[in-house]
Amino acid sequence: MKIAVCIKQVVTREWQLRVNEAKTWIRDQDASFELNEPDAYALEEALRLKEKHTGEVVVVSAGPARATQVIREALARGADRAIHIESDALATADAVSVADAIASAIGDDKFDLVLTGLQSDDQGFGQVGVILAEKLGMPHATIIMEVQAGDAGLRVKRELEGGWFQWISLPMPALLTIQSGINQLRYATLKGIMAAKKKEIRKVTPEKSTESTLRIVNVHFPQKVKQTQMISGSPAEAARQLVKHLRDDARVL
Repeated sequence: MKIAVCIKQVVTREWQLRVNEAKTWIRDQDASFELNEPDAYALEEALRLKEKHTGEVVVVSAGPARATQVIREALARGADRAIHIESDALATADAVSVADAIASAIGDDKFDLVLTGLQSDDQGFGQVGVILAEKLGMPHATIIMEVQAGDAGLRVKRELEGGWFQWISLPMPALLTIQSGINQLRYATLKGIMAAKKKEIRKVTPEKSTESTLRIVNVHFPQKVKQTQMISGSPAEAARQLVKHLRDDARVL
């Protein structure tokens, strides 16, 4: 089974976010970066499928030169080789531009399965996977919590709202977007880190313009305000008002 895993480098959760001078994105020149968490689960699922069915796992990342950090990490965890679509513009590009770049880079490789994380921790569009499936002409399923692969194709478990799940079957090749928590993540061993240095990272240039079709006008932090409301009346009336505020204003009910 030949599996492609799309991974993204994002700012670490512990880093103190700051908006850049243009107020169009965060200031990331001095930030620390890590592998996007849902992508890490997608990688782990690919490695488990490879161990069960044999084959090859190829990681694909679209982003600037610094994305080599997470590519090497993925190779150290067990991926066989990597494709790096190198472009500074892809670090903040929209889902259509990123999917375009990835589809152009992997379209000729004839993968049996393409896995992506459900969404990225920075932009959170949750759209790269489904747009990529359309561009590759593959059936797809989203929010996947379990994958069963066999000769007849795939049987996957989707997470729905309200604690419900759905089992569906797909033919291969197919694309799946993986939900965090689907498995237990492995960490790179010293042997894996040393082996990663010898694995191939093929760098490609985007075939099309990476200019984003989505323009970010302004990025700002939410304002924190406190407003105390006094509730008066009888105990029964005060209780009704409290429930109304919790439901309509605070939206915790």
